[in-house]
Amino acid sequence: MAKVFTIPVAPDLNRKRRERTTDPRYVDGQRLLVEAMRYLAQTDPVTNRGAIELLSEHVRTRFRMSDSPLS
Repeated sequence: MAKVFTIPVAPDLNRKRRERTTDPRYVDGQRLLVEAMRYLAQTDPVTNRGAIELLSEHVRTRFRMSDSPLS
């Protein structure tokens, strides 16, 4: 059985944090996925249920909850 050793490192308080910047492609990607789900739901919601669930799962796991196309 292998053993894992961790070496604690004190955080560098003088390190400057990088400021978050918005990427318009990221927001456009979210919007595109939501439009695709809306289209699939309007055309045939019963048949396209699997595709809608797949896209929904992708949106929920790949994007941060704090992201909003309105900001």
